[in-house]
Amino acid sequence: MTTKTKYRAALPLALTLVLAGCGQQAAAPAEKPEAKEAEGVVHLTAQQIEATGITIVRPTAGVGTLSLPATIESDPQATQVVSAAIGGRVVALNNNLGETVRRGEVVAVIESRDAAGLRAEVEAAQARANLARSNLRREERLFALKVSPERDLIAARTAMTEANIALRLAGQQVSAAGVGGGSLNRIGVVAPIGGQVTARSVVLGQTVAPDAELFRVANLGRVVINLSLTPADAGRVRVGTRVEVRAGARSTTARVQFVSPVLDSATRLVPAVALLENGGGIWRPGEPVTAILQVGSSGEAVSIPDSAIQTVEGRTSVFIRSKDGFRAVPVTVTSRVGGIATVTGLSGGEELAGEGSFTLKAELAKGEAEHGGH
Repeated sequence: MTTKTKYRAALPLALTLVLAGCGQQAAAPAEKPEAKEAEGVVHLTAQQIEATGITIVRPTAGVGTLSLPATIESDPQATQVVSAAIGGRVVALNNNLGETVRRGEVVAVIESRDAAGLRAEVEAAQARANLARSNLRREERLFALKVSPERDLIAARTAMTEANIALRLAGQQVSAAGVGGGSLNRIGVVAPIGGQVTARSVVLGQTVAPDAELFRVANLGRVVINLSLTPADAGRVRVGTRVEVRAGARSTTARVQFVSPVLDSATRLVPAVALLENGGGIWRPGEPVTAILQVGSSGEAVSIPDSAIQTVEGRTSVFIRSKDGFRAVPVTVTSRVGGIATVTGLSGGEELAGEGSFTLKAELAKGEAEHGGH
């Protein structure tokens, strides 16, 4: 038996002895005192309360906690899919899961006839541009010597402009598909952002379609926590609300960034998102956590210690101090986190029995049993 259990077991006996001693000193009348006391009331004097070690606590109004299961996810704003703009065979995969890549780094090479066509178009456009440039220089010399008419010079300038436009277009098409992989028929696929490879969807030698996902890269320096709130709780949560994140022995703080103005059609709950700075990389996407939100109280909700809560006649109750002792009053618990409970049913100005309230419950049950036996 633990020390705490022994203490709780001894408290009802101690209270009985204290009450018996006080009754001997009080020179009570022949009839039994308070035999018909009010229901749910335990009569104690200040001296008896002190002697039994019952502590007095007061509710704390204005702040409550909301504990929810949640999941760590990658920040959608810092996650990118790496895909090839053209189809072909994968001939090189330069990165594996968990590895860090830099923005613009080649992560895969695709071998494709389409790639060969794009590269050939660039070379052909370059050749036409060189020819147009050479023709323009020749027409400029002939026009200076008054050998060639001006219309030939204008035609050469127009041809040069069109050739440059075609060259830029061919280059942009290659850039949209990737960068050179060292061969005419190969295109290198680059990482659009820096971060870690969190998914790889292909293997070496696989044939992929245009725009097929090859990798997924995420910057995990910041992650998000997806929350689902009841409509009543959502009214107590604001952008900037502090969120304590716990998983085992680890804990940190996040802030709510978004609370949806509409309910999810499937769950009928309100989606919310909290941002969590993850510079050390200790929080991993997909990890289940407990999110504890510091929220404003709803209505007349107040916070009290867990030790003040007892079950009396099947109802969750607290013992409120009165001039004659303590009175059991039902309350509704909305959350319990870290030894603190948020409850409704109190005004916030009461004095409650904290540690030792179990003794009052036991004494109340004993009194009811005695009355029931007469």
